[in-house]
Amino acid sequence: MTDKLIIFDTTLRDGEQSPGASMTRDEKLRIARQLERLKVDVIEAGFAASSNGDFEAVRAIAQAIKDSTVCSLARANDRDIGRAAEALKGAARSRIHTFIATSELHMEKKLRMTREQVLEQAKLSVRFARQHCDDIEFSPEDGYRSDPDFLCRVLEAVIAEGATTINIPDTVGYAVPELYGEFIRTLRERIPNSGRAIWSVHCHNDLGMAVANSLAGVKIGGARQVECTINGLGERAGNCSLEEIVMAVRTRRDYFGLDIGIDTTQIVPASRMVSQTTGFVVQPNKAVVGANAFAHASGIHQDGVLKARDTYEIMRAEDVGWAANKIVLGKLSGRNAFKQRLQDLGIEMESEAEVNAAFMRFKDLADRKAEIFDEDIIALVSDESVTAEQEHYRLLSLAQRSETGERPHARVAFAAGGVELHADSDGNGPVDASLKAIESKVNSGAEMVLYSVNAITSGSTESQGEVTVRLQHGGRVVNGVGADPDIVVASAKAYLSALNKLHSKAERVAAQG
Repeated sequence: MTDKLIIFDTTLRDGEQSPGASMTRDEKLRIARQLERLKVDVIEAGFAASSNGDFEAVRAIAQAIKDSTVCSLARANDRDIGRAAEALKGAARSRIHTFIATSELHMEKKLRMTREQVLEQAKLSVRFARQHCDDIEFSPEDGYRSDPDFLCRVLEAVIAEGATTINIPDTVGYAVPELYGEFIRTLRERIPNSGRAIWSVHCHNDLGMAVANSLAGVKIGGARQVECTINGLGERAGNCSLEEIVMAVRTRRDYFGLDIGIDTTQIVPASRMVSQTTGFVVQPNKAVVGANAFAHASGIHQDGVLKARDTYEIMRAEDVGWAANKIVLGKLSGRNAFKQRLQDLGIEMESEAEVNAAFMRFKDLADRKAEIFDEDIIALVSDESVTAEQEHYRLLSLAQRSETGERPHARVAFAAGGVELHADSDGNGPVDASLKAIESKVNSGAEMVLYSVNAITSGSTESQGEVTVRLQHGGRVVNGVGADPDIVVASAKAYLSALNKLHSKAERVAAQG
């Protein structure tokens, strides 16, 4: 057994399956580059066979990433595996991750296959994948709820066919730590060729135990790979949180005795990037990356920390990337300084035209906001990336009137497919009036299921506001994110961003849990 714990990040695949969290190719590529700076061992870039968009995203990431292994998910069939292999061509290091369900419930109700059919399909899929790639991961979907005897047969067979990593998913978050750890240890002890593969854990957080289960799988079960996501992003209650796993193993190395290759100072930047890209705000009391993770309100705690930090802190804030907000640029800053800061933040533009467009947006923001922080720049460039995709809807101007005792009114001008539209509406507030004005012309019929506001930087009423709007229509759920010092403008941008995603008809196909 190795003494290194492999960190397998699936933010771009399983994390993206959160309703409304689907990302564009450029957004995925930007996050993948941050994951590479974080020194993640394996990046699961997507599910190449699910859509042309996901195929292109996996291919772009495979060609751009040099230091991490790039992985694509594939169902246990030749078409999916072939698409994954094609998307991964040119990668410095690649992995195909194939899966098929093995629990009685899934085999009977979902697959409508017998045990022998599933066993044969698993063997054939790994055999076919090995023709394209040497690094093959196999997952028995709903593995934890599978019959151990049958699961042993399947896993022994796929290892014999050449699977190099065996992952045991707790697909529905049903496990408890001690039992899950014992389950993996039992499998490893019973399967004769188990030593030929690295064992992995993939836990969901439905009962709030994804991190605990994953750590038990490592400590008790002997797993040496953990599958996780930034901020614990994922469908339903989410996945195992990367930052919590990494810092638990690092902080308690006395107990786990494992090394990790992660650059922990990149954890907070990664968290912010994923949050701002998806619109999924990190709760203040979230471990490691929450705004209050290193805050002390109690006088007793404050006194102790001032005397000796380790009285109440088991980690240093700076070790995970926290630092005092740093004013990086202002309205007098030039283009070269702006471009250098983009590079420092790991933001890469594909052309000088994109840099120029982003710089113009920066100057506009600097005229309205005296102090520009890193978070402002990330939000600005994220907003710019949407514009670069020539979206169908685009905000042109907004005017609103709100006065005590009077019903708020908004007038909005926006572009729709090259046509300039003007709309007026009253509302319960300026935001309500603005969004109703847009909807009066668009007539999307979408239901708003979430509206949230988050300050990009804290400590000032001058901070940019980041608004997330989640819309649901025809079975699709999309998120729109908008940022602006004016919350009403940010809201209109977010609403139009969500409408753009509905208009794009971009498909996302859910896969393994």
